[in-house]
Amino acid sequence: MASGTLRGKRIAILVTNGFEQVELTEPRKALDQAGATTQVVSPEEGKVKGWNMKEWGNEIPVDVPLEQANAENFDALLLPGGVMNPDHLRMNPDAVSFVKDFTDAGKPVAAICHGPWTLIEAGAVEGHTMTSWPSLKTDLTNAGAQWEDREVIRDGKLVTSRKPDDIPAFNREMIELFAQGAGTSANMRPAA
Repeated sequence: MASGTLRGKRIAILVTNGFEQVELTEPRKALDQAGATTQVVSPEEGKVKGWNMKEWGNEIPVDVPLEQANAENFDALLLPGGVMNPDHLRMNPDAVSFVKDFTDAGKPVAAICHGPWTLIEAGAVEGHTMTSWPSLKTDLTNAGAQWEDREVIRDGKLVTSRKPDDIPAFNREMIELFAQGAGTSANMRPAA
């Protein structure tokens, strides 16, 4: 993807402790290289700690506390996975509301691995074809999504992917979608 493709775009990255480290760092690097301004949004203050496959990873600075974040100030949203991170976020009403504000406004969202858990809680998956870490298949299906085992799926304003191995395909589709920009909520597939 050409450098500067996302110049002027502001991307929120919503995480809490326990995010899968590479699912934040590699997509963020790709977004930054494409010219976007990325900001980590979190209910945690100061820093959040990543999970690196089977052990705790690095700390990442929080740019915007969730309580001060407003979806209107961003063009798109990235939801990294890891098991702990989205499990905690989907239980946080402010985090769910933040995600819902993006989807209600028709802004693009990219979620990888367990990241779609927060989309389910925000009521944003019904009628969409999606992928995820395999253990979310039943959750997504029960929430009204069509689940498929593919490295990346782009459906409307959503891009989803399964795991760290899929990051190159995920980054490509995410950047392409984010470059198209936000539309109106009329561009989102309506819930049945």
